[in-house]
Amino acid sequence: MLDLVILSLHFFICFLISVAIWRGPKDVDLRKSSTGTLEMQPDGLILIGKEDDIKRSGRVTGKVNGREVVVFYHEGKFHAMDSRCYHEGGPLCLGEIEDINGQACIICPWHKYKITLETGEGLYEGINPLEPSPTPQWQSKGVKQRIHKVTIDNGNVYVSPPDLSVSFDSDYFADKYKNNGDLAMEK
Repeated sequence: MLDLVILSLHFFICFLISVAIWRGPKDVDLRKSSTGTLEMQPDGLILIGKEDDIKRSGRVTGKVNGREVVVFYHEGKFHAMDSRCYHEGGPLCLGEIEDINGQACIICPWHKYKITLETGEGLYEGINPLEPSPTPQWQSKGVKQRIHKVTIDNGNVYVSPPDLSVSFDSDYFADKYKNNGDLAMEK
């Protein structure tokens, strides 16, 4: 009986934490226009913000063709990807960046999924049970998170619109969260 009470309390606390994260402060868009989208340049690139501002903050979110994108500045490079995790839509803009097996990865704050900044691959630690003494090795799940091309020009950071002819797991949550960064509720 005590196990059931502890388990119920655990689920209740996890629920409260997830509500607090979901309702918590949102990352602000830089260079937001009155229409709610970022400025589009003639060549189709979307202005996300000033290079120096993003370097200082380390990350910023913006809208690219209606989808929320997060741009990271890490170890001298800019990376952009859909801002919601491919697994359950966790806010990647709140995640920590860690080096995993020589690759910079964003760790989803909800379920600790690991996604490479460079390629959008999901990583997991697995073992081969056929080995005499199996040791965990980092493995790829394949590309799960849509990444976006970043262009730097005249001190501005631009992101290319996504090529939607190819689909990724993160597209599902990118579509669900198009309503100002909040999950669209059906009425």
